[in-house]
Amino acid sequence: MELGNGAAVSTDGVLDVSHANLNAFSADSVSDQKKRDTKQLYLNNNRLCELPSSVRHFSNLQLLDISNNGLSVIGEDITSLVKLRTLVAKNNRLNEYSLPKNFGSLQLEVLNLSGNRFEEIPLQCTKLRRLQSLSLGGNRLKSIPVEIENLSSLEVLYLGGNFISSIPTEVANLPRLSYLALSDNSIQSVPPQLTRLHSLRSLSLHNNQLRYMPREILSLVRLQELSLRGNPLVVRFVKELMYDPPSLLELAGRAVKSGNVPYSQQDLPNHLLKYLDLASKCPNPKCAGVYFDSCVRHIKFVDFCGKYRLPLMHYLCSPECTASPCSSNPQSDAESDDDSSVPADRLQRVLLG
Repeated sequence: MELGNGAAVSTDGVLDVSHANLNAFSADSVSDQKKRDTKQLYLNNNRLCELPSSVRHFSNLQLLDISNNGLSVIGEDITSLVKLRTLVAKNNRLNEYSLPKNFGSLQLEVLNLSGNRFEEIPLQCTKLRRLQSLSLGGNRLKSIPVEIENLSSLEVLYLGGNFISSIPTEVANLPRLSYLALSDNSIQSVPPQLTRLHSLRSLSLHNNQLRYMPREILSLVRLQELSLRGNPLVVRFVKELMYDPPSLLELAGRAVKSGNVPYSQQDLPNHLLKYLDLASKCPNPKCAGVYFDSCVRHIKFVDFCGKYRLPLMHYLCSPECTASPCSSNPQSDAESDDDSSVPADRLQRVLLG
């Protein structure tokens, strides 16, 4: 059936009205039967400024593409599409106030809102319990809401090209997440809790502000691709030592803890007892030292597959822990501990540049 401007309803349930240069769309020229038969409706690349109210008549619609228009709002009519599974609305003028209040009642599995003007992820989106793929790349997002954990079916989360500065630990509560893209943001650290993402296969973190990666990342046994290029930890690609000489208090505390000097509540005031309880053991297995406030931040490079080197952070008690005196061979602990012997099937690509 021809609708003008070359648009037509095909026999396989697809109504393509894309690139038709429409300012408005009306379904009046479509028979009731055709409306019921239509499962995919393409209204992309037009000049639409609002979602046509006539879409509510397509009762069996499963896919709606309204990309590349001038939409600033999606009205309540969309909530009547109870069979809708895929909504593509990228490259419009949508923001966090553009979605209807009951948007979360939809049974969406795929939602693409990339290339819009969102500064926050609408909470309506976090109520889409069947959602498997969420894309909000190229927006103005500053954070990820903790309610993201409600998307228990989510497998793909794409938030690249925003202004996100941190990753909430609630992201780790997404049991099916296999693809996490947070590239081109302002993220400064990765929470070690992400180790709970047992299904994660791809982690894109390039072009952020990362200076280290937590060693817990090695627990992601299904991870096949990790992108880190364009971060300070890769750009500098050197050890980062930030070391302040320990105070007399710390030196005394180290001597007590390392030498196993006995003490009791009767020997020391309460504030010193609490201080001694704060001792952190040096992670270097060749070193029996401890530290309190003063430590070395040391980037080690773990070798994957004999080709790539993944930077991980160590906190050491002193610079000597990375030199030969603490080790029986000339290699430092950063090169010699067991983390470097990772099976070849653990990670296929670490993209450092």
